[in-house]
Amino acid sequence: MKRDLLSVSDLSREEIEQLIEQALAMKQKGTQSPLSGKTLALLFEKPSLRTRISFDLAMHQLGGHTIYLSPDEVGLGTREAIPDVARVLSRYVDGIAARTFSHQTLLILAEYSSAPVINALSDMEHPCQALADLLTIFEKKGRLAGLTLAFIGDGNNVANSLLFAASLTGMNFCVASPPGYEIKKEILARGRELATGSGSKIQLTSEPGEAARNADIVYTDVWTSMGQEAEAEKRRLAFSGYQVNAKLLSIAKKDALFMHPLPAHHGEEISAQLLDSPQSVVLDQAENRLHLQKALLAKILLPSDSEALSK
Repeated sequence: MKRDLLSVSDLSREEIEQLIEQALAMKQKGTQSPLSGKTLALLFEKPSLRTRISFDLAMHQLGGHTIYLSPDEVGLGTREAIPDVARVLSRYVDGIAARTFSHQTLLILAEYSSAPVINALSDMEHPCQALADLLTIFEKKGRLAGLTLAFIGDGNNVANSLLFAASLTGMNFCVASPPGYEIKKEILARGRELATGSGSKIQLTSEPGEAARNADIVYTDVWTSMGQEAEAEKRRLAFSGYQVNAKLLSIAKKDALFMHPLPAHHGEEISAQLLDSPQSVVLDQAENRLHLQKALLAKILLPSDSEALSK
């Protein structure tokens, strides 16, 4: 049976821990060739820096290769029906990493594709980012369970995936968003359901300081994501008190990490030079996209052999 990854919640706590362990092992070993002869289609409706390069390099370093398909080349749902694209690509490639505007597009791709589909970003989730973030936190803190992650800003796709990731691994998750921009009720309900067996505590607030108080990780993202450009000015006004800066970080624990998935808008959601702060692990996050995705690709494209790769 094929294995898709459309949401962090598609994984169990044990599988996440195995991915982190394998990613750390692969990071130390460097280039391997278990995916020799395998091809991953990069089906992107949105532009990308980290996602495209990390998937491309991950396949290359594992001995496989990628084919990049731009919006103009495919035209998902416009030039060609999504089910047709899924069925045709399944005859050519071993996996599809899709970066789409709508999560519904991913669901249709997965339904009609006989090759596994990986969510490389949708409007609902960004699971590969959240999994790489867990790898980074584990590297810096030596554990996940019992830590507190404070997310400051929009209840967007990254926040959704981090909520699921924290809920599954026993991390506490506190999100501070302005009214009207909170995590959606159905996502929150799913997160709380996942948290019941892990000991994770979930809290929502409208006060950034309340979320950041005694946090082990302070995390933020852009106020306006791709596809929301028409709302940019409205969002700047709504989020004006939600900037992460030195003052807000001082409320967190002294050894708190600062995280951001990039790209960053300096002077908006973060203050100038914050990425260069000693507490910032933003570039580690970016690098770990490569290592976590290598482990993920091995698990999905070679499910029977993936555990042996870390030994």
